[in-house]
Amino acid sequence: MKTHSWSKGIVFAALAAPWLSLVLLTPSQAADRARPTPMALVDTSEDSSRFAVALYGRLGGRPGNLLFSPFSIRAALDMARAGARGQTAAQMDRVLGVGPAGGTVSLDVEGISKGLRAERGELNVANSLWAQEGGTVRPEFLREIASRHGGEVRSADFVHEAGRARTAINRWVEGRTERRIRELIPPRGIRAQTRLVLANAIYFKGRWTAKFDQSKTRDEAFHLGGGRSVMAPLMRQEGRIAYAEGNDYQAVDLGYRGGDLSMLVLLPRTADGLGGLEARLSGEMLRGVVDRLETRDVRCVLPRFTFTTESVDLCGPLAALGMALPFDRTAADLSGINGRRAPDPDALYITAIFHKAFVKVDEEGTEAAASTGIVFGRVSAPPPPRYVDFRADHPFLFAIRDRKSGTILFLGRVADPTKAG
Repeated sequence: MKTHSWSKGIVFAALAAPWLSLVLLTPSQAADRARPTPMALVDTSEDSSRFAVALYGRLGGRPGNLLFSPFSIRAALDMARAGARGQTAAQMDRVLGVGPAGGTVSLDVEGISKGLRAERGELNVANSLWAQEGGTVRPEFLREIASRHGGEVRSADFVHEAGRARTAINRWVEGRTERRIRELIPPRGIRAQTRLVLANAIYFKGRWTAKFDQSKTRDEAFHLGGGRSVMAPLMRQEGRIAYAEGNDYQAVDLGYRGGDLSMLVLLPRTADGLGGLEARLSGEMLRGVVDRLETRDVRCVLPRFTFTTESVDLCGPLAALGMALPFDRTAADLSGINGRRAPDPDALYITAIFHKAFVKVDEEGTEAAASTGIVFGRVSAPPPPRYVDFRADHPFLFAIRDRKSGTILFLGRVADPTKAG
């Protein structure tokens, strides 16, 4: 079997959006386009929630607004997992929450995509594999990427023109996300030692089932906690909305046209309550909130916001979750990609995993994109009032999810809706 003269570098790039899904092209297709194909990524809501919350725990320590796509990250890592062997594969399986046979629920991305487009939504997804010019990837790996993800294969000269290769990949990402994700791979994110980049792009633009009345949006105080506040545009709508509440939170589930996707907003009872809510955030807690949702008459107030979370390297957070071997140059076993493993000097290991996300929420709906790069009740009570007031005028959590499978596509928080990052 012919193998690549590769020296230890994988870059992995993946994009996502407030709607996540994957579409790829067959390996023989090098044209600059992305033909949607069904993705066989297997997922369960329990695995999705566990991974999402665990990663939130690693990323949530930084201040300010936060957004990432656990689904996109898992989908991207799933491609890399196709080349992992031995204990490297076992670690990835444990962190991703899959066994040797994967999960049990198939996420029909192609069906969801068609449904969204039928409802005047927009969903564009694409995956690609960038390999060093003159090198060879194992045919089995290419077949796996093609059959499960459908991938477009391209070549790049990382050895002699790393900067040009980075520019080409970043432009590919921009083109697949309506230019919402730029500079996914930062300067020096690709070097002469890089031998492979996996790229996944997702862009979503969806309309609310019930739009907010733009004429009722007005600037009001958004309370940041600690007695501080900023003026922010607060949107309003009244109507039948899925609602739940607990001792320390209120929640609404705002649907997008088509019915399958929604944004779950989890609002602390107090302006300073976000930290406490984050501390007990878990997959079980989120499922409990969803289980308690019931349609009520709700007066909903939500800020209009737009922000981008800048490119962050996920190697450290993922290693802390128990996936350290893929990043260890002396022990990683990714021999399923090129047939080499450490201590072979041509063996591969993952040098970086870049992730970047964008979200825009307004009266019409949601626009979002994200990118991941690997460089390789109910108690009896008095009758409620006609309207329940849900006023998100202080920091809150939100998740964009698939109602049918329970899969969390995006997870984040709004700490300050007036901040762009």
